[in-house]
Amino acid sequence: MTTTTNFAGATDARFRAVEDAFRENFDRFEEVGASLSVVVDGRTVVDIWGGHADGARTRPWERDTIATVWSTTKGIVAACAHRLAGEGKLDLDAPVVTYWPEFAQAGKEGIPVRYLLSHQAGLPALSEPMPMGSSFQWDVMTAAIARQEPWWEPGTKHGYHAFTYGWLVGEVIRRITGKTVGAYLRDEIAGPFVIDFQIGLPEADEPRTAEMVSGGPPPDPDIPIVKAITDPSSLTFKTLTNPPEIMLPATRNTREWRAAEIPAANGQGNGRAVARLYGALARGGELDGTRILTPEAIERATTVQCEGPDAVLMQNTRWGLGYFINSAESPLGPGERSFGHSGAGGSLGFADPDARIGFGYVMNMMRQTSVLEDPRWAPLIAAVYASL
Repeated sequence: MTTTTNFAGATDARFRAVEDAFRENFDRFEEVGASLSVVVDGRTVVDIWGGHADGARTRPWERDTIATVWSTTKGIVAACAHRLAGEGKLDLDAPVVTYWPEFAQAGKEGIPVRYLLSHQAGLPALSEPMPMGSSFQWDVMTAAIARQEPWWEPGTKHGYHAFTYGWLVGEVIRRITGKTVGAYLRDEIAGPFVIDFQIGLPEADEPRTAEMVSGGPPPDPDIPIVKAITDPSSLTFKTLTNPPEIMLPATRNTREWRAAEIPAANGQGNGRAVARLYGALARGGELDGTRILTPEAIERATTVQCEGPDAVLMQNTRWGLGYFINSAESPLGPGERSFGHSGAGGSLGFADPDARIGFGYVMNMMRQTSVLEDPRWAPLIAAVYASL
């Protein structure tokens, strides 16, 4: 076990191996700071954190430290959409234009809402070059998406809507509720269920926010997505570089980035928050005696919509409605029905409804590894299941 002393939290005696694996990750993978939480059948059995909230290692990671979780945000946004669907306010089979009339441009009149959640809408990128800073301007991005012609016939294939997912699903939520997705999350889920997760960070929370730092080995140049992201003609390049600031290291620790609502990428939370939500979804949507989602909504959300070659990620993906479904390419433990979402650099949240597990891992050192798998996850997940 590592001798690093900056660890804190609580672990059920049966799950001590999970804490050991968490500590060992700091030595094995040069972790900077992280938090890990595991909920089993509604009970928190692991809630630990350690390391530092800054690259210089001068600020300890505390109990309430939060960090950008990148695309792990997408699973939280999906829960917002499915809550509306469960209440009968959102019809996933209805055309998007039912809620967002301006979306009807460029032949998109018939695209159903479910294609937004399953990455089948053909709108992963914008062909229109966006000015620097556009990602911080909601109306600018949604107007550009409304003008965009699909890159393929919607429903005929799928490709990861890395950033557009958030504006697409978020605008539908806004049109239905009159609230931004960040406000809806706060009012309907995060606030009532005491889940420390935000999209659009208030300035008062800046002092407890971790600095995102780069780390790990350089990516393998032979990986197809690495080749694609360096090719300006590829859809992958267009998806990940427009608006131009969206993936720049200089952007991710700015006040402007954290304050904006970019619901595919800039949610701020910690392992406890992510595990608490997925822990509820793992047991039928109930948390502390109150329901976040109905079992029917969860079943609908986790029914496979598409699988196979992803037009953006350049590898196989398997999608429900807003969630990765467990697969060899995106392993979420041994549970066949496990579902969740990972984020760039290494954050992860998932639910296993058979084992009734909710898992949340949030860190600030972004390893440049496979999009769907990070070496830090495997020892943590293995230790969880070995402890059951």
